[in-house]
Amino acid sequence: MARVLFVCKQNAGRSQMSQALFERAANGRHQARSAGTRPAEQVHGVVVDVMREQGIDLSARRPQKLTDDLGQWADVVVTMGCGDECPYIAGKKYIDWDLQDPEGKSVGEVRAIRNDINARVQQLASDLDTASVADSRSSAS
Repeated sequence: MARVLFVCKQNAGRSQMSQALFERAANGRHQARSAGTRPAEQVHGVVVDVMREQGIDLSARRPQKLTDDLGQWADVVVTMGCGDECPYIAGKKYIDWDLQDPEGKSVGEVRAIRNDINARVQQLASDLDTASVADSRSSAS
């Protein structure tokens, strides 16, 4: 089981959508958390709305600050738009996703960002499943 940490600046849009969509795609096979380098007060309303369209309720989620403990917890850190503020912890696998910040975007634009994230998390979950199978095979031999 891999542990994935999604990190953006505010933890109010991209990383929240990524965590929720990844949790659904991984279906318990992997764990996910999200955090921000400068967390907002709440998840962006338009993000809550477009995720609700997918049957995912983010209304009770609260942005959280990226901590050293969260960074240490993760096996994979997916960064998105935090630039130099994104953490670097030796020994972690890093993936950077170039995604627009949904703040101030229209519903249609945020849907497009959500759909892009969904495709990426589906691929990530699949890649992690493949890696888990390969790891279990090599340790069994």
